[in-house]
Amino acid sequence: MLNIIPSPCFVIEENKLLDNLRLLKKVREEASVDILVALKGMAFWHYFPLMKQYLSGACASSVNEARLIFEEMGVKSHTYAPAYSEADFEQLLGLSKTISFNSLSQWKKFKSKMLQHPEIKAGLRINPGYSEIETDIYNPAVPGSRLGIPIEQMPQTLPEGISGLHFHVMCEQDSFVLERVLNVVEEKFGHLLKQAKWLNMGGGHHITRSDYDVEHLIALLKGFKLRYPNLKVILEPGEAVGWQTGFLLATVLDVVESGGVKTAILDVSFSAHMPDTLEMPYKPVIRGAGNPDEYPYTYRMGGATCLAGDFMGDYSFPKELRTDDQLIFEDMIHYTMVKTTLFNGVKHPHIGKIDSDGEFTLLRSVGYEEYKLRLS
Repeated sequence: MLNIIPSPCFVIEENKLLDNLRLLKKVREEASVDILVALKGMAFWHYFPLMKQYLSGACASSVNEARLIFEEMGVKSHTYAPAYSEADFEQLLGLSKTISFNSLSQWKKFKSKMLQHPEIKAGLRINPGYSEIETDIYNPAVPGSRLGIPIEQMPQTLPEGISGLHFHVMCEQDSFVLERVLNVVEEKFGHLLKQAKWLNMGGGHHITRSDYDVEHLIALLKGFKLRYPNLKVILEPGEAVGWQTGFLLATVLDVVESGGVKTAILDVSFSAHMPDTLEMPYKPVIRGAGNPDEYPYTYRMGGATCLAGDFMGDYSFPKELRTDDQLIFEDMIHYTMVKTTLFNGVKHPHIGKIDSDGEFTLLRSVGYEEYKLRLS
């Protein structure tokens, strides 16, 4: 199979995606909640028609995402952004099912336009001031956060025209974290929850991870809905949709040695193609490789750009790495793909799929024109 896949290439595996979608549909139906795919984490739009069969829709944080949802999934988005420009907001009015506002000042700015579109539900993003996310760059509840309205700034009564609330303070976490988050949300915002018609619990729910307690999540959501029967509950995972659904194929271009360190230089870049590995940071899994010295041959992985820090180390292999050897970086479909750049003009990975029959199809190649059109 690998010999027919061009390198580098993002490859999604349809059967694995279907497994995730079936599990998310189970939660959606048994807990009677809406589950959306968040494009910030999973924007593989070739499969939007398939996702539409299992999920309740999608959520966007920009005009481009909302338009992609409308054009490729055929539904309007649940939209949130930290702030809206006048021009973007005009477009979002025709593309959105709900629009959540990050501040009371943004709501006041666009209230008159929203009231002219009663079919679009308006919400406010709240900040409970509580999160168990350990990496600050991903934590919306850090002190001084710009994301969401703290309780001390919220009125006792929901403003006219606001029908829902929205929070997002989780990242790759389980239902027990959600339970603790909800305890804080209810303690601080319970009086407002009783006035609302819907609550968006954001993303970061790692529902499709193998050790996630799905039954606890379902029971938690059912219990919450019993306390607040007035609320329609929405979850918007991105990573859970794309979790473990595909890989990034790379090729060894050279092996160099300096200061006793052997580095395999690849045709992919950690900074340009896998930026989360440097931002989080985390060490991606390479199929068949082990920890340093677990196998006889240990190498650092070097990226394709000239950025000095574009590397990841160290991995060991049962055999020596040689030019033209292919490596598979596991779980590279969610977040990774939506964060890629064309820094240095490096070749963007191709995009392909392995369908449920095991057949590979090349879906897209990103060439020079895409690089040129982003510059002037």
